[in-house]
Amino acid sequence: MLSFFDSHAHYMDERFDEDRNELLISLNKEENVEYIMNVSYDIPSSYKTVELCDKYNFCLGAVGVHPHDADSVTNSDYDLLRKLCEHKKILAIGETGLDYHYDNSEREKQKIEFANHLDLAKELKLPVIIHEREAVKDALDIVLSKDNVGVFHCFSGSVETARILLNKGYYISFAGPVTFKNAKYVKEVAKYVPHDRFLIETDCPYLAPHPKRGERNNSSNLKYIVEEIATLREDTVENIAKLSFDNARRLFGV
Repeated sequence: MLSFFDSHAHYMDERFDEDRNELLISLNKEENVEYIMNVSYDIPSSYKTVELCDKYNFCLGAVGVHPHDADSVTNSDYDLLRKLCEHKKILAIGETGLDYHYDNSEREKQKIEFANHLDLAKELKLPVIIHEREAVKDALDIVLSKDNVGVFHCFSGSVETARILLNKGYYISFAGPVTFKNAKYVKEVAKYVPHDRFLIETDCPYLAPHPKRGERNNSSNLKYIVEEIATLREDTVENIAKLSFDNARRLFGV
C-alpha cells in the first residue's frame, strides 16, 4: 500500500474553512497521506499551523513569512517565530525566499528577510523551505553565502540551477506543474535529481495537477505527481512514493 508525505501544504488557508476537518481526516484514513507539512506564510498563519499540529497527529509544521509579506516583517516577529519553534512538531522555517514576479514587497527587503530566515533556521538547527520565483540569481547568491539545509519547493528552475542547489545540499520538491504538458524544464529536472534528494508536494490549495488543474488542490492529488515522476524516471509508482516519503522524513527529522 502506498503512503504519501505531502511536503508543502496550506491547510490553514481560508479555502479549507468549510470542510477542513472532514477533508484532513479523509486524507489520512482513506488516501494514505501519512504526513502533511503545513507551511506558513505570515505570522497569523504560523499560529494557525501550530493549532493544526496540535489537533491532528499527522500534521507537521513550518513557520515563517513569505517574501510577499517581507515589507511587514519586524525584528519582534523573529522572537515570535523562535517561540513557536519550541513546539515539538514545528520542524522547519518557511516558507521564505524571493518572489520577483509580483514584487509585493521591495526586493532589497525580500533579500534581507530571506537571509534573516536562513540565519534563524541555522540558529535553531532547522531546515528551510524556500520559495523562489523569477529571482534565481539573487536566491542562489544568498543560499550559497549561507550554510543551511532545506528544500526549494515547487521547483521551476533549470537542471543547472538544480545541480548547484544539490551540490550545496538542498532537496528539490516537485508539485503539480511537473504534470503540465508544457513544463519542459521541470520534467528534465525530475529525471535528473538523485533518488535520495527529491520530495513531492501539493502546495494546496494552489497548483492542482493534471487532470485536476483549476480545481482546489488537496493532498489526494499527490498520486498524479508520483505517477508523472515515475513515468519520467522510468520507475514504479511504488518506488517513487517510497523514495519521496523517506526523503521527506529524512529532511524534516520525522
